[in-house]
Amino acid sequence: MGHELQSVCHGQSRRLLWLSAMVFALILIFQYLELPYDNVFSSLFSAGKVPVAENTTLVATGPLSKSGMVKNVTRPNGLISSGTSPVHEFANNTMTTEVEDIDPSKDLVSENNDGGEDPDEESETEKLDWVNKNSTVQIVQNADNGPAPVETRNSEQSITQKNDTVGGDFSEFINERENNTLTSRNKGRSGGGAHSPFPVSPPIEFLPNKTLPETNVGTPVVPVYSNISSKDKDTTTTFRKNEKSGKLQSDFTTFGKNNSVTAVPEEKKEPEIPNSAVISIAEMNDLLLKSRASYHSMRPRWSSAVDRELLHARVQIENAPIFKNDNELYSPLYRNVSMFKRSYELMEQKLKVYVYKEGQKPIFHQPVLKGIYASEGWFMKLLQANKKIVTKDPRKAQLFYLPFSSRMLEETLYVQNSHSHKNLIQHLKNYLDFIAAKHRFWNRTDGADHFLVACHDWAPSETKRDMAKCIRALCNADVKEGFVFGKDVSLPETYVRSPQNPLRQVGGKPPSKRSILAFFAGGMHGYLRPILLQHWGNKDPDMKIFGVLPKVKGNMNYVHYMKSSKYCICAKGYEVNSPRVVEAIFYECVPVIISDNFVPPFFEILNWESFAVFVLEKDIPNLKNILLSIPEKRYREMQMRVKKVQQHFLWHPKPVKYDMFNMILHSVWYNRVFLARPR
Repeated sequence: MGHELQSVCHGQSRRLLWLSAMVFALILIFQYLELPYDNVFSSLFSAGKVPVAENTTLVATGPLSKSGMVKNVTRPNGLISSGTSPVHEFANNTMTTEVEDIDPSKDLVSENNDGGEDPDEESETEKLDWVNKNSTVQIVQNADNGPAPVETRNSEQSITQKNDTVGGDFSEFINERENNTLTSRNKGRSGGGAHSPFPVSPPIEFLPNKTLPETNVGTPVVPVYSNISSKDKDTTTTFRKNEKSGKLQSDFTTFGKNNSVTAVPEEKKEPEIPNSAVISIAEMNDLLLKSRASYHSMRPRWSSAVDRELLHARVQIENAPIFKNDNELYSPLYRNVSMFKRSYELMEQKLKVYVYKEGQKPIFHQPVLKGIYASEGWFMKLLQANKKIVTKDPRKAQLFYLPFSSRMLEETLYVQNSHSHKNLIQHLKNYLDFIAAKHRFWNRTDGADHFLVACHDWAPSETKRDMAKCIRALCNADVKEGFVFGKDVSLPETYVRSPQNPLRQVGGKPPSKRSILAFFAGGMHGYLRPILLQHWGNKDPDMKIFGVLPKVKGNMNYVHYMKSSKYCICAKGYEVNSPRVVEAIFYECVPVIISDNFVPPFFEILNWESFAVFVLEKDIPNLKNILLSIPEKRYREMQMRVKKVQQHFLWHPKPVKYDMFNMILHSVWYNRVFLARPR
């Protein structure tokens, strides 16, 4: 019995061995037919290597911008020459992708080019650095082009300034400073580090909302290598582009059970308003009052006769005689018309400004008089030509002007697609260090008696650190971006089309001939304007809401709408400010400001709620009802006040009392008076 059982077992074992051999042979045949590798056994038995499905596609929902760099590149055993996409091995245990930390500074904003027709945005595509210490990326490139070597990015490289003359008379001072090299990450090249042992093509830049098609011979293929652990195998990372900042952010979607990356078309979602706290105009009024009591500039390191003059001026302003309306000032337009009038009189009598001569063109002393950043240029031009206000004796000055153009700073030094303002900030710091070393005035108050006038959108971030104590007149007056009530000044952003005649076409139709309820036209910058267009574009005959209008000689389309509308919509773009606020007043149209947390111009002086309408961003769907709820009598009152306040928003070739130049200067003077502290 035992021998019979033993014989049966031997027979079964032989059958199992024979069956195993057949299965193994079938596997070898399958591997030989399906895999493009020479070494079949390595593909079978290499630990931790999982094949990717043949028709793998990679999700890419936003354009990539910084050249991708590859570490630890390994060469495949062979390349397939058929018309199908090859299957690749996963070389290591995990795939790690890192999104480069792009500078969060805001992109360049281009407001309307010809009155609401925004100039083309300068394309600043964001790119992704694939840093994969434990991963491999292989690219099969078109045979016509051949593979290109890729180096590992490991270091920072100095930025070469566009204009070698920038720096002017403080260039030698800069060269003597330690660590004064302006640095930024090098794009597309390596400053050092380990080199790839094999030539590999650079990664493909993907177009938004596209998936890679099945590849044919000669078409680049981008397989992704990863061995995904059981814990993480159901997740993969896709990338989307943040609408406002342009930065790439990662979202997580699920893998299929086969662990292949599937192509998921981007869903078209309605634009959404970011969920952030909103500071209303009423709250801004409270913050302004509180700032007078809470914020104080630095106590001077040594006493000066100027400090006593400012303290005396403050007493006179606070105890100003009651003023009644006259032909020049209409009291409902102001927070306190008596204080404003007295302060303005004292400014005319006492104010002296010292303008630093240091700094070379084009960043310093070169005003730009045309375009949406013209406010800073016109102020610079008119101040430097004003012999009554400007003093050559700094000991007599209550204010010190830093004569730089934020527009020319960006135009001269910004490295395209670098997404970094560090070299611009460093250039301003070098300038401050130079004047502080050459003169003693900055050091007396750490810059609290200095001021700047800057209209470029980046000015808040460029000046918030090294010029934090200065009085900053900024077009981008955003509470959320560090605007300080009682110290900083909201600068009107004005689009000047003709420097020879800045008052061309001023004025508009009387209320009875304004047949359009509301008007807006402009490029779809930022998240808000698409929402406005979505709700009101071509949906109501009373609401003329457009994108960019077709250009007509003299820009008459846009001007006609402005002059013929009761309310002009001033919707924010990428930043809170817009030249439409001043344009509405210029054309005597009641401004409707839709920009949360925007501090309107001359906020410390003007009572904006008396002649403008403020609508919260979230209330755009109810915009028409809000405007229709304003009684006709109230509208006519506001429109009349717009005409009266217009004098404060006009540029003249030579300054005129109460005009834009004098109002900017007065707001700086006014804040300086109330911030002054005795020694």
